[in-house]
Amino acid sequence: MTPLVTVWFVLVAFTFAVYFFLDGFTFGAGILQNVLARRESRTGLMLQTVSPFWAANEVWVILGAGAIFAAFPLWYGTLFTGLYPYFTLILFALIGRGVSFEYRAEVNTPAWRIFWDVTSTICHLLPAMLWGMILANMVAGMPIGESGRYQGTLGDTVTWFTLLGGVTTLCLFVLHGATFLLLRIDPDEPLHQRTRRASLIFGAFATVFVLAFVYVGFVVTNRFNSFGVTEYLYPLGAAINLTLVCFALVTKRELLAFLATGLTVVFATATVFASLYPTLLTSTLGSQYNLTVAASASEPYTLQILTIACSIFLPLIIGYQAWNFYVFRSRIRGDRQAVEQASAH
Repeated sequence: MTPLVTVWFVLVAFTFAVYFFLDGFTFGAGILQNVLARRESRTGLMLQTVSPFWAANEVWVILGAGAIFAAFPLWYGTLFTGLYPYFTLILFALIGRGVSFEYRAEVNTPAWRIFWDVTSTICHLLPAMLWGMILANMVAGMPIGESGRYQGTLGDTVTWFTLLGGVTTLCLFVLHGATFLLLRIDPDEPLHQRTRRASLIFGAFATVFVLAFVYVGFVVTNRFNSFGVTEYLYPLGAAINLTLVCFALVTKRELLAFLATGLTVVFATATVFASLYPTLLTSTLGSQYNLTVAASASEPYTLQILTIACSIFLPLIIGYQAWNFYVFRSRIRGDRQAVEQASAH
């Protein structure tokens, strides 16, 4: 196995960790939109908090899927074949999210706006849960046969553990979105206080489900023996992160709370990918059918070309994302101008 194979596995993990960090707060804020915004003006304010970011955040999932396709084609084929209903629903939800943002202000009637608000909530909720179910399937293993062929049904991918994974990411992303809203909304807004209460509630739920998922998925199965570290390191790390979130929320340190929830998202993603290495997908039909990093990778020349392209374009993407956050760093107030700008988006 060449060093580039490991480098590209790390790059895939990095890409999805960044994607979940960025789009995770968008999912969470979108789910909370109709829960916290009790008036039309406040709905517009909520929309304005995420409208500058959602499109740029989606670049990372395209980059991640493209990286798997180019660097690990066998992994891509098996994973996307076995879980294609999940990926299809995520794709439609991401499309529906963009459509709901653009179409909401096209007709100025309550029924029209309510329809697109509900659509937006559903289109944020579905990916938030489905990504967790996908990650749980990757951890638990899938019915993979010879030559990486998926030999199961949709029912094989829906278990109590995958549902636990879905609820875990749902609660974690909502918490992440709530801490993001605390950063974006002016503290004098009533919406800011409701968001703080929601963040404390979902912080408690996220703590329970994250620790349950990490314990069942990694401690019980003892997937980290090959790393020479105790399996309890991972739930301990998650507990420390989430304790930091609660401390930051109680002491009203909003930036710290957002960074801590983001760290929890990144930590959880890194834990999943670390548990996979060097076996990308475990076969429940027999260990001889496991997909390994070395066997699933592209040819060395292909990886060299990909590395050159990545070294050029990845810094540009990161730079654009950083500039986007810098430009839209100011807090948002619920004044007339802000609402009009939100409706325009």
